[in-house]
Amino acid sequence: MGDTDWTAVWADVMEFLAAWRVPATVVGIILGAIVARWVLQFLVRRIVHRVVTGVKKSQGVEFTQELNASPLHAVRVVQRTRTLGNVFGNLITAVIVMVAFLVIINVTIPNVTGAFALITAAVGAGLGFGAQSLIKDILNGLFMVAEDQFGVGDIIDVGEASGVVESVGIRVTSIRSVDGTLWWVRNGEILRVGNMSQGWARAVIDLPVPYAANLDDVTATVLETATAMSESGEWRRKIMAKPEIWGVESISAEATVLRLVVKTRPSEQWGVARELRARLKSALDASGVSIPSLKRIVMDPAGNSAANGGTPKEK
Repeated sequence: MGDTDWTAVWADVMEFLAAWRVPATVVGIILGAIVARWVLQFLVRRIVHRVVTGVKKSQGVEFTQELNASPLHAVRVVQRTRTLGNVFGNLITAVIVMVAFLVIINVTIPNVTGAFALITAAVGAGLGFGAQSLIKDILNGLFMVAEDQFGVGDIIDVGEASGVVESVGIRVTSIRSVDGTLWWVRNGEILRVGNMSQGWARAVIDLPVPYAANLDDVTATVLETATAMSESGEWRRKIMAKPEIWGVESISAEATVLRLVVKTRPSEQWGVARELRARLKSALDASGVSIPSLKRIVMDPAGNSAANGGTPKEK
């Protein structure tokens, strides 16, 4: 093959590469973005796994659920680490997509200055007509995570939705309610948060006893039962302080209502309250104290009362 033939072949190759340069570059950018996202997401997951594993080893537990019996700081470290892992994962995806998009625009459109001018105008129009809510969602999400208002695994109440936080993103938070409903709440719409998983919780039980019952005897029985529970088995790890009787919450001709409170670990107040109610019933039955049935007075559909000729009904 002569020099002329080699020159022709080389010219054909260069022509082919020139024709497919832009599509090949775009494909390369997309593949590079996918690989970069996978690598960075893998690193974030590894860091989260190492932190969680380190906390579990330091507390001598194998499963994350067992951290409920560990110091509160350890639980918050795990929850906060997982939340930050979710947020950083979302940020990585958003940044990589944005950078890849800008690079593709730079490759496919020769007049890059004009292209960026058009992009800037489009972004400005978007901000003017609706992107404010998106920016608000993102900023609120970042502030909530930075301030540790709640994290993955926390039980929260944000108004219309309440339950266990399953994921925290830069735009939305998902909450699983007690009946299994999965709520998706935009971060910008969260105006207040009630977190039932931070610091400590309190089980509050209002116990009605007969009006004629001896309050001193009933109080002693209730307090003895609650104290015995707080010192027994698994409940010792869930109850943080000795139970307290706060006194008479209300009084009527039917019953006297005593208020019993127990300080518990976060998210344990409901289980403690259920077990304590069962034990209190058994203890009061053994003492011969029956819990009275409280009656409510309701009006007839016309709204009449006994004072104006109507007949109140017991329910």
